[in-house]
This record gives sequence, C-alpha cells and structure tokens, in this order.
Amino acid sequence: VSFNASANKSVISYADDGNSSQGTAIVGTVSGTSISFGTKVQFSANNVSYISSAFDTVAGKTVTAYAHSLNGYAIVGTVSGTSISFGAEGTFRAGSSQEMATVYDTNADKTVVLYRENTVAGHGEGVVGTVSGTSISFGTAVQFDSSPVTVAVGAYDSSSNQVICAYTKVHAKVVLGTVSGTSISFGAI
Repeated sequence: VSFNASANKSVISYADDGNSSQGTAIVGTVSGTSISFGTKVQFSANNVSYISSAFDTVAGKTVTAYAHSLNGYAIVGTVSGTSISFGAEGTFRAGSSQEMATVYDTNADKTVVLYRENTVAGHGEGVVGTVSGTSISFGTAVQFDSSPVTVAVGAYDSSSNQVICAYTKVHAKVVLGTVSGTSISFGAI
C-alpha cells in the first residue's frame, strides 16, 4: 500500500490469487471512516510476489517493486481519478530477488529498493531507481549485508536524509543508507 499525495488516493498493489497471481493494483478513496475502490488494473500479466510500493512526491507517481520468476522489477503508476495506469517495467535485479522494501528518498528524489538477493548467499542489497515520466531506471546494486537476511521494512529519515533498512539475520538488525546520484552507500550494521 502507498499513499499518492498528489491525487489524495491510496494505491493497493497485490498478487491477484483469483487471476493466476498476476500483478494488480486498485485505487482507494477515503471518505470519513470508509473507503471505496475503483476498478482493479493489471500491471503485470505474470505471477508476481514480494510486492512493495512507495510514492515519488516530485514525479507524483507510485513506484511498485515486485518479483517474477524471482527477478526484480519495478513499475511506475499514474493515478487519475479512481484509476491507475502503468508505464513499462524496469529491471533492477536479473536474478533471484525476494523480500523487498521500497522507500522514497525526498532529499535525493530517488526510490530505493531494499531486498534479499538469493542466487548465492541470500545477502541484502539496495538499489537506487530514478523515475522519468512513466518509466524507471536503476543504478548498480550495493550490498548492505553479506549474510543471509530477511528484509522486513524500509523508511526514510528526513532529519538525517538517510534510508533506514530493518531486517533480520538471526537477530533484528538496522542499517542506514545514503543516496548519492544513482548509488547508495551503507553504514555499519
């Protein structure tokens, strides 16, 4: 779920179990203590998983990251009224990607995807995405932990201009990331 502040709408992205787990999104409108929904829109005809979304406040777009065949993708959504339309998907990881968290860095005007890279050791990685129009492109992925991890959640700290990644590897861990251009660097665990 992400909140599109430009349209004052909530966007729920999910795998539609009733339709072969295809990537689907729906726009919600809150009125008082109730919410109503528009018509669901498909963003991927593939079976998707590990869906996570964030809102790009400068572009006024929703960015949704997800996995298909364990490859990592992201797609840009534009809300209009009670519907949403999508551009072409961008690939951030050609290889096994799982357990994603998506964060928008307001200072750098970039979207960061944090995830478990599972082709070898299941280590943690982060990658920076840049939205242009209805498309998104990515820089080079950067490792934040070389051990097997489970990514739990990501957030942005506007006071320090850092991305926060909370994850587990036996015990709960937190790491801070700083975006510069199309890359991200991580501090000590």
